[in-house]
Amino acid sequence: MTLEDQYTDLKSLRTVTGKTADWEALAKDCVCFANGAGGRLLIGMEDGVALPPAGQVVPPELLDRLRKRIGELTVNVQALPSLLRAANGGEFIELVIERAPGVASTRDGRYFLRVGDSCQPVLGDDVLRLANERPGCPWEVMDSGVSRIAADAEKFAHFVQGIRASGRVKDSVKEKSADELITHYGLAQGGTLTRLGVLLLGTTADRRALGTAPLVQAIKYDEQGQKINKWVWDDCALSPVELVDSIWREVPDFRESYEVAEGLYRRSVPAYDEKVVRELLVNALVHRPYTQQGDIYLNLHPERLEVVNPGRLPLGVTPRNMLHASRRRNEGLARVFHDLGLMEREGSGFDLIYDRLLSQGRPAPVPEEGADWVKVTIQRRIVKPEVMRLLTEADERFQLTQRERITLGALAQTEGMTARELGSVLETHGADELAGWLGRLQALALVQSTGRTQGTRYFVDPTLLRGAELKIPTTLLRIEPHRLMELIREDLRRYPRSKIGEIGGRIGPELNRSQLKRALAELVGLSVVVMEGARNGARYRLADER
Repeated sequence: MTLEDQYTDLKSLRTVTGKTADWEALAKDCVCFANGAGGRLLIGMEDGVALPPAGQVVPPELLDRLRKRIGELTVNVQALPSLLRAANGGEFIELVIERAPGVASTRDGRYFLRVGDSCQPVLGDDVLRLANERPGCPWEVMDSGVSRIAADAEKFAHFVQGIRASGRVKDSVKEKSADELITHYGLAQGGTLTRLGVLLLGTTADRRALGTAPLVQAIKYDEQGQKINKWVWDDCALSPVELVDSIWREVPDFRESYEVAEGLYRRSVPAYDEKVVRELLVNALVHRPYTQQGDIYLNLHPERLEVVNPGRLPLGVTPRNMLHASRRRNEGLARVFHDLGLMEREGSGFDLIYDRLLSQGRPAPVPEEGADWVKVTIQRRIVKPEVMRLLTEADERFQLTQRERITLGALAQTEGMTARELGSVLETHGADELAGWLGRLQALALVQSTGRTQGTRYFVDPTLLRGAELKIPTTLLRIEPHRLMELIREDLRRYPRSKIGEIGGRIGPELNRSQLKRALAELVGLSVVVMEGARNGARYRLADER
């Protein structure tokens, strides 16, 4: 069962029953989803738990009470409750909240918006921004007046071919006819193309007639800030999907490389990581406001690349929370890019950018927001080549998660950070969130710490960066039980239904088998891990794996 994300929130049954009922908080959450992309509240589920309590019974009259109270406490919110039963027999309520056609609010005039997996208040001038960003009829689905048969035949064929070749699209969708496919993706309604359809499939003339099709300028500067070269895509001949490949292919600076020292040898590295540049271009094209004119600028300086997009960030997203916030301004365009394999559906892709840059020993990206523009800056050169080596070898040995790579890369580029400083870099709040980003790094001795609470200082042992090869001190023989159990959980998440010997071989061959066996037995007793089979044939998996 899905845990909390941008479209799902979990609530205990106590939220709507007895003396602990908090209808005001529930109404606020419903307004958040209604002002976002819609979503669902799973009532009867505790935070962080994949199933309701076994045997839990939901009073049948609670569904009618939910409909009535949400209607009394909110404006422009449509909530549809239904009673469901989980695999363990426990009952819970799925409260589906549709995207509001206008702006939703609580009855007392408060506004909220779902951003990522959190609910944020909308205050002051941002209320007007919310109304402007949420027209009753989104720009993408507006009728363009252009006939279906006027679509560019080559672009039409490439789109259909790309969808049918995609590993992200269900077979039932691939089986649709070409005309059914463009209707399915909101590119056409009836006999005409939508504005999104013209943007992706229209002819050059029809795309230019939209008035807001993306125009791109790549400008190269010298050390004195003087323009020395320029590439322009301003004829509206290419769709946003085609622009990504064209820009990467035609700007020669993106294929430049230079050498960095690695001990006695030198290694050639690209000036700009292709995945990072493509992700920045995709973000600029997918998240720009298509109701506003303005060019996308790629400013190529000797030591950095700046990607400048017209318009502001989507409401609720700021330069300080871009690593976590997930809110797409153009849902239909984002869906097409995702299904064609050009972007990740969840999030803005900034986690991937952080991961790639920090893993290569480059500084993290720097986002900025102005009155009518958003700029992201990345550096051309690798600051610390030894960080790249450390991350590569650590990932090969321990299969680090993306969050662990980002955290290790951030710490390895400094002499250490306090918990508060590291939390600021990773945009986390509180020790629990920070622990999720540190993951197994301390258990694996990749990261060390001194001090306590907010005064805790995290750092990478300098000997790991200076060594010719990764030599990590073995601490598994004296590892604390809770850290060992966390290593086991992460290993089983990656390799379900493993034998004890397989688990030990991946975590650390030097680990005592009896110690590993005790930890597994405790996890089984806590119903975190399930043991299948007996004795030498026993295999283990996480309880929420099916």
